[in-house]
This record gives sequence, structure tokens and C-alpha cells, in this order.
Amino acid sequence: MDYRIDETTAIVAIGGELDHHSLRETSMAVNRIIDTYLPKTLVLDMGGVRFMDSSGLALVIGGSRKMSELNGRVIIRNVPPQPMKVLNAAGISRFVTIEHTGKVV
Repeated sequence: MDYRIDETTAIVAIGGELDHHSLRETSMAVNRIIDTYLPKTLVLDMGGVRFMDSSGLALVIGGSRKMSELNGRVIIRNVPPQPMKVLNAAGISRFVTIEHTGKVV
């Protein structure tokens, strides 16, 4: 996982698999970024995610809750088809903004 900070935005590139095996480490890293930089916007770039199960939803929901405490927002970007199915099934777009190839979904 890589990240960069631009002004008030934290952009976190997530890759590999988002499942119960990787969730704890990924979630802790995202929380650490939020706590350290206090961004107004958290962008989760999921372009490198090969697989995501419902555990990955916990990362998005947890990040959304934490950003709400800062009066911030979450944007999910570059979501591959398989993780997008999981996000759509959960109706996650009610809580966060999903961008795909520059378009807001």
C-alpha cells in the first residue's frame, strides 16, 4: 500500500486482496494516515485490488466513519469489476463517492 498527501487530501493506493486476512493491517495503516494527517478527503484508489470480499467493506465503512468525525469525506477511485460488484451489492455509494475513470458514479 502506498499513499501520498496533497494539501488536505490523503490518497491511498490499495492493491492485492482485501479479505479477512489482509483487512487488519490495511485498516490500521489507513487509520494511521487519517490520524496523522487529518485530511478533509480520503481517496481510496483501488486500481490494484485483485479480489475483495465483504471484509473490504469494513475498510470503506470504517474509513467513512472516521472521516465523518473530521467532517471529511471518502472517495473510492479506479475500482475493478469484481470489487465493484461487492460495493454495489452493499449499496456503498450511499455513504461514499465512487469515481470510475474520472466519472462520479
